[in-house]
Formats: sequence, C-alpha cells, structure tokens
Amino acid sequence: MKRAFLAIATLAAGFAVSTPALADLQLATAKNCMACHAVATKLVGPSYKDVAAKYAGQKDAVDKLAAKVIKGGSGAWGPVPMPANAQVSPDEAKKLVTWILSQK
Repeated sequence: MKRAFLAIATLAAGFAVSTPALADLQLATAKNCMACHAVATKLVGPSYKDVAAKYAGQKDAVDKLAAKVIKGGSGAWGPVPMPANAQVSPDEAKKLVTWILSQK
C-alpha cells in the first residue's frame, strides 16, 4: 500500500512539474504557431530556441514579442513576414512568449 501511494505521489509530482511546458506547447499548437515555428529547428520562422537566444536578457522582450505575435511583424528574421494573429489574446500572447523565451 505504501509503495502504491509513493508511486502515485511521484507520478503526480512529475506531472505537475511538466504540465506548464506541455500546456504552453499545446497552446502554441492550438493557436497554429507550430505551423511556422518549431522548438529546435527553423521552419518558415525561427526556432523558439533561436528566439530565446536572441532576446535573452532583454527586459522588455515579453511585451515586445507579445505585441508582435498579435500584430505581426517583419524584418527581424529575414524577408518572410510574420502574419498577425488576432485569434491570440494579449494574455495568451504573453504566456506563449514567456514559454518561448524559456527554451534553451
């Protein structure tokens, strides 16, 4: 009985720790971000690891990139513009960008 409880508690703790990263990946997938971006490789747009590296240490990065997610932008990563994503709320954009910037 004690072993079963310990196994369940360990599993629950592991799930609780991994859930935020999974949830943000799920949000990125749900909002179609993954159609142009990947975590570790360049697709149409830069990889999230490359974005995290470029904006590391910039205090205004979350707000600046959240606005870019919603309004779109061009020129920061080459000639292909990022389209506006009006279906992403400001809170979702900040959550996505915070997750993106955590990719190392």
